[in-house]
Amino acid sequence: METKTAKILDGKTLAEKIYKELTAQITESQAKIGRPPGLAVLMVGDNPASAAYVGNKEKACAKVGIASFGKHFPTETSQTELEDVIAALNQDEQVDGILVQLPLPPHLDAVKLLHQIEPDKDADGLHPVNLGRLVRGERGLRSCTPAGVMRLLAEYEISLRGKQAVVVGRSILVGKPMALMLLEADATVTIAHSRSQDLKSITQNADVLIAAAGLPGLITADMVKPGAVVVDVGINRVTAANGKSRLVGDIDFASIAGVADYITPVPGGIGPMTVALLLQNTVASYLQTAKEKGVLNVK
Repeated sequence: METKTAKILDGKTLAEKIYKELTAQITESQAKIGRPPGLAVLMVGDNPASAAYVGNKEKACAKVGIASFGKHFPTETSQTELEDVIAALNQDEQVDGILVQLPLPPHLDAVKLLHQIEPDKDADGLHPVNLGRLVRGERGLRSCTPAGVMRLLAEYEISLRGKQAVVVGRSILVGKPMALMLLEADATVTIAHSRSQDLKSITQNADVLIAAAGLPGLITADMVKPGAVVVDVGINRVTAANGKSRLVGDIDFASIAGVADYITPVPGGIGPMTVALLLQNTVASYLQTAKEKGVLNVK
């Protein structure tokens, strides 16, 4: 009997395809607009993981032709100083996207800072105005990680209409916007979380299962419906007995690959898509601003 192996949903390859599309858009538009798109990533303190993420975002910007206006602040930077920086970036016509890299040092109020960002420059798609637009189905910048999941499913022509979709995790970063996007695509959506009773009985009904709880190995093969689409949003660093660390997701990839029809790897799945959609949001804001100024005729 042949052993079943799920098809890999390759976010890394799709992200490269998106970069090429964005490069072409920027090259075509820049001559008319007179400047490249600009993204400002604000980082506070010396979190090594954050520094790596910011570095990846800046490299991706350089790859497609987005100008980086990144600012790295010392740990002791005050709330007022950061709010003043965001206010200046909101007014800066060279900047189309603003992102505050999380986590922040404990003395800073991340939510208050997020609220200071002009919604049309909210590259992460997490401002209450943009989340409200998502709820209402209106045009706006979408949260990058769930938008990356949707783009990846679309690339592999995975229909969501009428399907049972289960999202494990209810964060404002992923779980809640993810559920809304699946609903918008005509899926029937269940949100499960750490307080859900009998998680296994919920996930076993999922045609599409999105794991976004931040708990390594939470989803095992016996929790997955045969033939399901399994998307792993989790990025967890675990240390093996030999002291070496590696990245794993929220699912037991090896066993689930023998049950599911489609599966995302970690790394190489949703991580690259998140960065690609961040750049896409920045370019969308850039083109929309140009349209509003009458510089570009953008559909």
